[in-house]
Amino acid sequence: MAQPHRPNDTKSAARVAVVAAGVVSPLGFGLAETVASLREARDCVSPITRFSVAQCRCKTAGQIPDDRLLAKRGDALRSRRLHRASHMMIEALKQIVMQDPQFTPELTVIGTTSGGMSYGEHYYRSVRGGESLRHAPTWIANYAAQKAVIDAQEAFDISSPCQVIANACASGSNAIGHAFECVRSGRYQRILAGGYDALAEMVFVGFDSLQAATPDKCRPFDRNRNGMVLGEGAALLALENFELARGRGAAVLAEIIGYGISTENFHITQPNPSGIGPRLAMERALQSGGISADKVDYINAHGTATTFNDAAEGKAIGELFNGVPLSSTKSMMGHSLGAAGAIEATVCLLALQEDFLPPNINFCALDDDLELNIVANESRPARVRTTLSNSFGFGGTNASILMRKSEA
Repeated sequence: MAQPHRPNDTKSAARVAVVAAGVVSPLGFGLAETVASLREARDCVSPITRFSVAQCRCKTAGQIPDDRLLAKRGDALRSRRLHRASHMMIEALKQIVMQDPQFTPELTVIGTTSGGMSYGEHYYRSVRGGESLRHAPTWIANYAAQKAVIDAQEAFDISSPCQVIANACASGSNAIGHAFECVRSGRYQRILAGGYDALAEMVFVGFDSLQAATPDKCRPFDRNRNGMVLGEGAALLALENFELARGRGAAVLAEIIGYGISTENFHITQPNPSGIGPRLAMERALQSGGISADKVDYINAHGTATTFNDAAEGKAIGELFNGVPLSSTKSMMGHSLGAAGAIEATVCLLALQEDFLPPNINFCALDDDLELNIVANESRPARVRTTLSNSFGFGGTNASILMRKSEA
């Protein structure tokens, strides 16, 4: 059964502006590199290099190269001790600070699923193998989920309370949605929100053992799809009360206007085949935003390319929307788990700013049971005024974020 969801009073609610955005993913560092990759439909999935996958079915992932991620951090001892996730968050926050130096968050809300998981792996193997624990203090200190957030804040002398949301693959969208509702309600004026996750062997092997990962290409919504590929990255959005942002002369990149959630509790790893969970989340986002389904110009689908996920989401979209263009950009960069919702919200932001539809690559033919308008293999120019970003996770956690071009 889905959880009840109280609609927002859109007449009295404050408008919520996005005044800056930072992103690091396999598609690139920053908004310009990301939009270039999306326009060119780049396949940024590559063979795994971080650990051995000799015994795995899947051999690929969307990866961020260390030679670039760590190059700008210098060789300071503290910097070398930080987890890769911290470096991703520092890079994303740097972009926020460069775009809007005056933005000072009252609260930071971040989604993640793995935290510093790879450091936990190092510690476990050393203990189990009777090896030296000389590096144990570093592993333990940088393992916690909030550590990457703290490291990024310290790098730019930012101090705000931090909330971490771990809700499977909906985490990044939950973080942004929660932040949106906090600003909309008037409880806060400025919030930094987003998500991060770095590749970890245990997570990778876990998905592989579930046979959820593909040994082939990631093909969302294709009739021959046979699994996901993992990715990594981080993305942050600076959310602010619209009137305050306009009053101080901040650049408003877009507005978040709606957020919907549901929990279906059908199965630990499979969605309800009826699509009720995704449908409720999307309906509630539309209700929250006070608009009808025909006003949405583009959907960034969750689209993991697993058989059951795409079928349930596709069914819900087909029932609720009439031919709206949609794509899963996971086909280009993999599924970054807790970061996925934040990165894909940033993709929607770019679609609004640049008036184009991001592509769903590796697509050949639509599943016979689905009626969808897939942005197949190439980006398209289009007038995009309103977007919907979907994130659905294990256990039936569903979240949708509605975003539109800024209006005066």
